[in-house]
Amino acid sequence: MRSRLRTQVRPRARTLSADESPLPGPEAPRPAGHLQLLVPRHCVADDLTGVGVERRIPASRLATRLELLRNILRPTPHVQLAMKGMNLFAKLEYVNPVGSIKDRAAYWILTRAAERGEICEETTVIESSSGNLATALAAFTHLVGLRFIPVIDPNISGTYESFLRRVCPTVVKVEDRDDTGGFLKTRLQKVKELCATMPNAYWTNQYGNLDAMEAHYELTATEICADFDSLDYVFIGVSTAGTIAGVSRRLKEHYPNIRVIAVDAEGSAIFGGAPRTRHIPGIGSSIVPQLLSHAKIDDVVLISERETVQACRELLTTHGLFVGGSSGSAFAAIKRYAARIPAYKQPTVLFLCADRGTPYLDTVFDPTWATRLE
Repeated sequence: MRSRLRTQVRPRARTLSADESPLPGPEAPRPAGHLQLLVPRHCVADDLTGVGVERRIPASRLATRLELLRNILRPTPHVQLAMKGMNLFAKLEYVNPVGSIKDRAAYWILTRAAERGEICEETTVIESSSGNLATALAAFTHLVGLRFIPVIDPNISGTYESFLRRVCPTVVKVEDRDDTGGFLKTRLQKVKELCATMPNAYWTNQYGNLDAMEAHYELTATEICADFDSLDYVFIGVSTAGTIAGVSRRLKEHYPNIRVIAVDAEGSAIFGGAPRTRHIPGIGSSIVPQLLSHAKIDDVVLISERETVQACRELLTTHGLFVGGSSGSAFAAIKRYAARIPAYKQPTVLFLCADRGTPYLDTVFDPTWATRLE
């Protein structure tokens, strides 16, 4: 039986060091691995005249509005799937209110930023996203009265792009591929340009923001610990690495012998491979995300996009789960890894279904589209 989430522990606020600039740009380079927090100038004040100490103005109304939304992030269910040699479970993250696991990170990042006074009612939130985080941020910022500018690319699903253009006054879509054949670096460059030129801009930075990791440590993983007395393996798709960083750290504490298996796409650079053009969003990356260094990973499985498509269709027709690309990749990784799992132990295995299949109807679930994959 599911138990309630534990009381959340609120960390101490982080502050910018003296040599950090509140806005990014070529004039303010960052050291490798640096976690960048963008603090709009309108959200800080020097009330200690003559001392030169900055004190944050509490964004109380915004924080209160966000707190009122807290209860919509309810625990997500898990279902058991028939799989020989193991007790296999899928955690259905697409039950989150906006429709994906990214709802957790989006809400947590905004709430923590508001609590620290890093954002307030005049802030314009900016983020680079292939779909899920942008959609979640669009919904939450709309509900609390913030402006949001998503930076997207041609790989985004038509469903997500249509939604973003209805909800957000401004949507920036990059068209030029970067030196890896993807769009991520181009999107990130556009984010930096917007932050450098737009007043009151705040980059949520899902690739390096520790709040994204904390969301999955405190919410996603805590739910898993409440649901399972024991757990032997967990398979997690990796893109920004926020999910696997937070979940792996919490599960390793609760289940000391668990093995955390990272699932990545062929053509992704996350685990040292040569980046190349990919077509399915939500898994893989053309850069190594900063949050990866916080993850506790035992093994990595690389999955081709063809395998992802086949696994998504198998989950639909055999197991009754209509899920997106990263979910299919995780399931494909389990099938491939199964030969290395001692079947006589009948281990308990879990994977996360990050989003539902609806946005992938014209790609993953379109046979004509799938024939174009390598």
